[in-house]
Amino acid sequence: MNEVVFEILPEMEEERIDKCICNYMENLSRSYVQKVIKDGNVFVNDSLVKANYKVKVDDRVKFIIPDSVEPDIPAQDIPLDILYEDADFLIVNKPKNMVVHPAPGHYEGTLVNAVMYHCKGALSGINGVMRPGIVHRIDKDTTGSIIVCKNDEAHNAIAELLKTHDITRKYRAIVYGTMKEEQGTVNAPIGRHPNDRKRMAINEKNGKRAVTHYRVLEQFDQYTYIECQLETGRTHQIRVHMASIGHPLLGDTVYTSRKAPFHLEGQVLHAMTIGFVHPGSGNYVEFEAPLPDYFEKLLNVIRGT
Repeated sequence: MNEVVFEILPEMEEERIDKCICNYMENLSRSYVQKVIKDGNVFVNDSLVKANYKVKVDDRVKFIIPDSVEPDIPAQDIPLDILYEDADFLIVNKPKNMVVHPAPGHYEGTLVNAVMYHCKGALSGINGVMRPGIVHRIDKDTTGSIIVCKNDEAHNAIAELLKTHDITRKYRAIVYGTMKEEQGTVNAPIGRHPNDRKRMAINEKNGKRAVTHYRVLEQFDQYTYIECQLETGRTHQIRVHMASIGHPLLGDTVYTSRKAPFHLEGQVLHAMTIGFVHPGSGNYVEFEAPLPDYFEKLLNVIRGT
């Protein structure tokens, strides 16, 4: 078992302990944290607590991460586009329409099913039995690079880099409209939409800090090809931020009602570049997932070539 110990800062005071742990360890789901608490693996000042305990300044939280349990999820021989692999992790170029991890009612055909087969079960267990090896994720319709961790040590190291925003993440996207500025930054907190729990929104009151830097790569009559670099990594961050400044992603059916004149399957968004300090060697490494064929063909159609 692994232990994570931290103290409560003033800005955390009066938060529920389950929410507090999720905010501190962003790679963990709320349901997983609540299960760990229910199983008696969370202590505050050396005393067991329930999920509704509200933390106080200087409380000492000890979160015990249980040893991984073999998930009841089938390993499937699904082809993977592996950009890099070593003893600690692999970088996968995720295709469109592939869900990252299983969920109730959807236990097959995911990236997890594929990496379980490829790695023969040698995956980190920190994120629970449903998400072995998964330290971060991208949407089903988003393509590109994603890190899969093979052991808990690598998982903890990458999770810490994500928490401190020390991972380079650059995306390519096509958005509606022509942009007036060649580059810019959207700095607006993101949280759950107040009326639709399946959507995210700019939320000044309850949202978490979210920063997206963008630059124009190519302008067209009705669209713009851009690169976005994430400073933070909130759910649907690029989609929400670009929609908030009047340039929603082409093909996005959640954050715009505009109808794309192309036969698209979801938003045109690709996680191209990912870079970080390797937890084993201490050297900075960077990987690039080439644009998928559909993206290249779409660019050529828009260019008129």
